[in-house]
Amino acid sequence: MASGGVPIGGVPTGTSYWPSRVELTISCENLMDMDVFSKSDPLCALYINSSDSRWHELGRTEMILNCLNPRFAKKFVIDYYFETVQRVKFCVYDIDNDTYDLEDDDFLGELECTLGQIVSNKQMTRPLMLKDGRLAGRGTITISAEEISDTRVANFEVSACRLDKKFFWWSDPFLEFYKQTGTGWQLAHRTEVINNNLNPTWRPFRISLRSLCGGNAETTIKVDCYDHHVSGSHRLIGSFKTTLAEMQTATHVSPVEFGCINPKKLKKKDYQNSGVIYIKRCQVEKEYTFLDYIMGGCQLNFTIAIDFTGSNGDPNLPTSLHYINPEGYNEYLSAIWAVGNVIQDYDSHKKFPVFGFGAQIPSAWKVSHEFPVNFNPSNPYCDGIEGVVRAYQQCLPQLKLWGPTNFSPIINHVARFARQGLYQNKAAQYFVLLIITDGVITDMDLTRTAIVEASRLPMSIIIVGVGGADFREMEFLDSDDKPLLSPSGEAAARDIVQFVPFRSFCGNSVALTHSVLAELPEQVSSFFNSYKLKPPNINSE
Repeated sequence: MASGGVPIGGVPTGTSYWPSRVELTISCENLMDMDVFSKSDPLCALYINSSDSRWHELGRTEMILNCLNPRFAKKFVIDYYFETVQRVKFCVYDIDNDTYDLEDDDFLGELECTLGQIVSNKQMTRPLMLKDGRLAGRGTITISAEEISDTRVANFEVSACRLDKKFFWWSDPFLEFYKQTGTGWQLAHRTEVINNNLNPTWRPFRISLRSLCGGNAETTIKVDCYDHHVSGSHRLIGSFKTTLAEMQTATHVSPVEFGCINPKKLKKKDYQNSGVIYIKRCQVEKEYTFLDYIMGGCQLNFTIAIDFTGSNGDPNLPTSLHYINPEGYNEYLSAIWAVGNVIQDYDSHKKFPVFGFGAQIPSAWKVSHEFPVNFNPSNPYCDGIEGVVRAYQQCLPQLKLWGPTNFSPIINHVARFARQGLYQNKAAQYFVLLIITDGVITDMDLTRTAIVEASRLPMSIIIVGVGGADFREMEFLDSDDKPLLSPSGEAAARDIVQFVPFRSFCGNSVALTHSVLAELPEQVSSFFNSYKLKPPNINSE
């Protein structure tokens, strides 16, 4: 998970102006090695101390295999209020399994400070500490902060030719782009690895100009090409230096060529290079932010889908997640209230279509996977979150909880509306499907196919897991580190799924909504920017 500019702890009391938005870049040095036969696999999680004085997770970097000196490519974007003390904590873990819960992983150390300390220093290096306040023994963390004032991005298409073989007859190349700073080279972007290919073409990618060159087209940029090793000991194929201005001259017809130079081979008499990197496209564009789209007239349309499968338990029993509680409380209702009270602020009509799945419904008593909870197919809308709650409470006693747990019908249902919005060729409508569920997906292959297709539409999917089931399949769909693949091997165009286990937040609605909505701003802005669609109410520039 990566933050999309979510206010830390909400907007502080008394704040009367827009905050500054800052981007945080994280790296570590000399981490503890917790693994016996390999190096640690570090990940850094950012926690915030919000209004209830408890720590809540805001986001995570990617996990880097077998590395004691990680430079994380994922960055945190958060709001900075000068007048408010905003406490933050960076926790580094050695990831040992595929579960969402970091408590299952080895703790490598943490840094607790204020956002103001980071901003005032611009770059801050501190030793990692244990939870009891003692030094972790080894390991430092470096946090760099940069205010976001330049929203331009550079869109890249890059390939290579005749790269050196690093293992018998192949290499597994990837690229790293670095910005030159006063304290050294700072990682701006890391591409995916192309396995067993000396002539790779990487997927198109974009880098913000602030990360790449600080907005200065003449600032030196370094590009390293590595051969990926699972052990973490990546071998340098070669490097080159350039500027944004030079790369901008590239076209598909006439790409800019750079020889990949390996310093260790320069002594060889006939050495020319270790391959050639081709910049085929480097186009700078203004990137509109989430706020630009929302304030510019883009409407977020939320659809809520509720899991009524039998695995939730008999609603007449207190052990059921759908317990018909005389006090009006159960885990599904808590999730609806917590998330709904935030999302309704972005929907001007405050009318939400709400569907159920996995139950037998009257009067035919056939299983349905996309029935309106108000039993009105021609008008499935509920007025506000209060209306959603009433419809849920009224329909629950009329259902027979059944099964199986199929996600694809409701995903495809919302995708049909999102597809119509895309055909309008405007950034006027974005669709968000909120699925509240208790367990394992039955139609995983169809769900993967539906998500891959939806990834090319103005649409996001938020999955809130209630209960204590095994949610590894949900975490698999929330593919932060690599594209989700359909059963046929087709890759998702972007990550549109966010999964959050409800019980991890111990009933704290503020932390839950932060986590649930953390990726949505980036998903909205990146989609419309990729299609070059401006906010509806912004004139052509």
